[in-house]
Amino acid sequence: MVETRAPERATNRGPGRLLIAVYILFAIAATSRAGLQIATKFDEAPVAYLLSALAALIYIVAAVGLARAGHAGRRVALACCSVELVGVLAVGVLSIADPELFPDETVWSDFGSGYGYIPLVLPALGLLWLYRTRAHPRPAPSP
Repeated sequence: MVETRAPERATNRGPGRLLIAVYILFAIAATSRAGLQIATKFDEAPVAYLLSALAALIYIVAAVGLARAGHAGRRVALACCSVELVGVLAVGVLSIADPELFPDETVWSDFGSGYGYIPLVLPALGLLWLYRTRAHPRPAPSP
């Protein structure tokens, strides 16, 4: 029996639209925050502010990947959501274990507590959505 693959579902349809909107909202929030912090007080906590800028960049690229759909868009979104999840977990642990590492909060500090923990939940939802919309193997019709 030969298996074929059902086509992928578009990531920019249905609940994917809400996910893209939240990514865009967080891209705007993180970009604004990081931009202001870098412009006005970069010397106080450069690592924290650069991490917020990195988070903003990841949110922008993830939104574009999800919105474009298709194979390339999916790969971009998968990479962004994965890096984002690892980042929020790592920064979350480090910011709790050694608060002096981050003299000022980042978007990902304390697992995103300053943003209602959405930075922790968002990449998990993104990865779940990418999983749910993937191509599924299906058996070929019997002769």
